Amino acid sequence: MPPKTKSPEDREKLRCCILDAARSLFVARGIEAVSMREIAKKINYSATTLYHHFADKESLLQAVCDEDFLALASSMREIMQIPDLISRLQALNNGYAQFALQHPNHYRLMFMTPRAPFNLETTQIEQGNTEQDAYAQLKIIVQDAFDADLFKPELTDVELIAQTVWASVHGVCSLEIALGQETKIHWTDIAARLQFMQQILLRGLLRHPERLTP
Repeated sequence: MPPKTKSPEDREKLRCCILDAARSLFVARGIEAVSMREIAKKINYSATTLYHHFADKESLLQAVCDEDFLALASSMREIMQIPDLISRLQALNNGYAQFALQHPNHYRLMFMTPRAPFNLETTQIEQGNTEQDAYAQLKIIVQDAFDADLFKPELTDVELIAQTVWASVHGVCSLEIALGQETKIHWTDIAARLQFMQQILLRGLLRHPERLTP
C-alpha cells in the first residue's frame, strides 16, 4: 500500500492521478461499467482513499468533466480578444480542434461518451460564463457577428448557427479520434480536412465570404 499523502501538493497530485485514471476507464469501458474500486486499483490505492477525495462515482465523474470543460474554455480565452470577428471565429474553431486532437481521451469523455447531464448544483462551471464555458464563447462570437450583419440575411437563428458551427468541427474531430487509425480509409491530412470544412461552412454562412483568410 502506498504511503498516505500529507502535503497539499501530494494531495493534489493524487487527485490528478485519480481523475486521469477515472477518465481513462470511463472512456474505455463506459461510465456505468466502472466502479470506484476499479479506479483505485488502476493507481494502486484502496477505494477508501478515493472516498477521501470524492463522495461517490457521480461526484468523481463531475470533477473530471468540470476539469476538462474548464481546460477547454481556458485554452481559448486569448482567442476571444482577436478584434476581427471572422478571424476570431476561425481561430476559435481551430483552437477547439487543437484541444480535441491533443487531448483525445478528454474529448471522448466530454463529447463522445454517453453520460448524465451536468448537475447544475454541483458543477464548478457557470453556464454562460465565457471564462468557463466554451459554448458560451462560441455563442458570443456568433451573436457579435450576427449583430454586425456578417451572416447572410436569411440566417436569423443565432443558436442554430452556433450549433451548426460546433457540429461541423466536432464531426471532423470525432472521426479523426474514433477512426483516424483505420487503414481501410485513405484519410487526407487532418489539417487539410479541418481547413476545407471551415472554408465550406463559412462560405455558406457569410454575407461576404471573400473576407475569409486562407
